[in-house]
Amino acid sequence: MRIILLGPPGAGKGTQAAKIVENYNLPHISTGDIFRMNIKEGTPLGTKAKEFMDQGLLVPDELTVGLVTDRISQDDCKAGFMLDGFPRNLAQAEQLDDFLKQTGIELSKVINIEVDKELLVSRAVGRRICKSCGATFHVEFNPPKEDGVCDVCQGELYQRADDNEETVSKRIQVYLDETKPLVDYYSKQGVVASINGDQSIDKVFEDISNSLGSEK
Repeated sequence: MRIILLGPPGAGKGTQAAKIVENYNLPHISTGDIFRMNIKEGTPLGTKAKEFMDQGLLVPDELTVGLVTDRISQDDCKAGFMLDGFPRNLAQAEQLDDFLKQTGIELSKVINIEVDKELLVSRAVGRRICKSCGATFHVEFNPPKEDGVCDVCQGELYQRADDNEETVSKRIQVYLDETKPLVDYYSKQGVVASINGDQSIDKVFEDISNSLGSEK
């Protein structure tokens, strides 16, 4: 099974990604993880990516796609994988498609988690993250047992500096503007499953599972 998971900031994508990976036993592939791994290991692609990042520039699409296709060419991805938040734009999608066609790989499904923008802003503004282990909580939807203290490791919880209403709204709008062409692109291929992310975590995952069918 080969899945692309799309969803704006605050849509609960991280939670659903973890459930998909666990239930379908798939390698979880995100560009952030790939960047960090390649930079840490000093690979040629990682070195190039670091040059752009050190200058505060976006890593070019061609290089990003190169890093992702290198990752999904590895042995643990032969039986399937889940791409989390990639591709981010139409150019990346088209380059990824070219690679998949060359290697004879077919996408199983593009899961698109949809949530109302106002709810997304509310979710992001209320988010709290553990400084120690990175666990995520929400002051309204998933509050910690003790205010300001992580349930997992008892570390200190904090609010990201960019989790304010104005910044979050802009970030979400940029995502929505970039993602709509992607949804249209994959819809023409007949592989998009749009999921209502306004529901409970379990119901969202149930809908995702139904869209994926019995394939493992």
